Amino acid sequence: MKPLPALSVIGLGKLGSPFAAVMAAKGFRVTGVDKNPRFVQAINNGRAPVDEPFLQAFLRRGRPRLSATRRLDAAVAKSDVSFIIVPTPSLPEGGFTNRFVLEAVRGIGRALREKKGRHVVVVTSTVMPGSSDGEIRAALEKASGLAVGQGVGYAYNPEFIALGSVITDMLFPDFVLIGESDARTGKLLAGIYRKTCGKDARLARMSPINAEIAKLAVNTFVTSKISYANMLAEICEQLPGADVDAVTRAAGLDSRIGGKYLKGAAAFGGPCFPRDNLALAALARKAGVRPDLPKATDAVNARQADRILRLLRRKVEKGGVIGLAGMAYKPGTPVIERSMGVDLARRLLRERYGVRITDPLAAKEARKELKGRVGVADSIQSLARHADALVVLTPAPQFAKLGVGALSARRKPLLIVDCWRLYKDRNLGRKADLAFLGRGPVGD
Repeated sequence: MKPLPALSVIGLGKLGSPFAAVMAAKGFRVTGVDKNPRFVQAINNGRAPVDEPFLQAFLRRGRPRLSATRRLDAAVAKSDVSFIIVPTPSLPEGGFTNRFVLEAVRGIGRALREKKGRHVVVVTSTVMPGSSDGEIRAALEKASGLAVGQGVGYAYNPEFIALGSVITDMLFPDFVLIGESDARTGKLLAGIYRKTCGKDARLARMSPINAEIAKLAVNTFVTSKISYANMLAEICEQLPGADVDAVTRAAGLDSRIGGKYLKGAAAFGGPCFPRDNLALAALARKAGVRPDLPKATDAVNARQADRILRLLRRKVEKGGVIGLAGMAYKPGTPVIERSMGVDLARRLLRERYGVRITDPLAAKEARKELKGRVGVADSIQSLARHADALVVLTPAPQFAKLGVGALSARRKPLLIVDCWRLYKDRNLGRKADLAFLGRGPVGD
């Protein structure tokens, strides 16, 4: 049996360390590389350098085949394929900078001058279309002295993952996107993913430029579905008897639409969706195309916090305490980047409301981001006892457990703004004034 290729993973952060752990657990010999000595030490000690479900278990399973170093040249020397998984921060106009990718590419290229045998360089970080065949190719060829597609293989191979479910998403992807410089490189990567994700894994192999566009296209189509469902929810809130869940459930049965992400609820957030939408708009403008669709998606998303704020203004006097349940951008992660909870908390504080928060994983980080100006409750039950209104912003399983007992001591009913309709089939008694987003009319 032909031996598996050895891998190096450059960048051991929120995506890189799970990627390295999964590959090692699946039988590949993996060398991780990071400038952060704490990340390197954690991997070498068998500890997760970042907080992610299942990561520790996969590190334990793959530990005999996984090591880490700060020396990029050493990692390249003993590997056949290098995966670059470093940040590509957003620029003011909406695109991404390749600064860290180029730094890694040049380092790999220099190491290849001293290495025998063909090597494959894979960029997993999200980059702007044109990057692979432009400055990335140029930097790799100049540093290595090799021609891309001949002396060195290249691929753009982004992941479609969400923080909080990174490992599950890696193991069971809807499809694997491979933008290959040549067929030999694509075949090698296809073999790696069939070993990792199963022989029936769906692969989309194409040129790097098409893969770069496809990456943005997938994520921004999803954000469009979210904003579309939220617009439907806003309409339903104005019409007696209307229920957005009934509407989207029916629409999702159509095979042309599908029900995934078609849920009228809260705004989308996180480290990928918002910035990818801005990047598609920037790409369209650069190509001389009007970015009407991504702009509309962003406009709908931006006004979701306004919907809730208008309702709270009508129902709660200034100075009242608003409880916010859900500060992460989604359940199961401590990440608060572009979260609706943090955005709404800032707005409420500006309007002189008191704010208390709860979140199973993100409360500490959110309080730090809000400079300590909010109180923290250890559960939604505690939050419900001490707030004038409660807004449920994420569908965390812990939040669905709110019951009558938590409200029994209240003197007046608690206004509960339920963005996800967690309590629509729950009897919370006379101590709750339930307002379901997406069911109309809301707040009357």
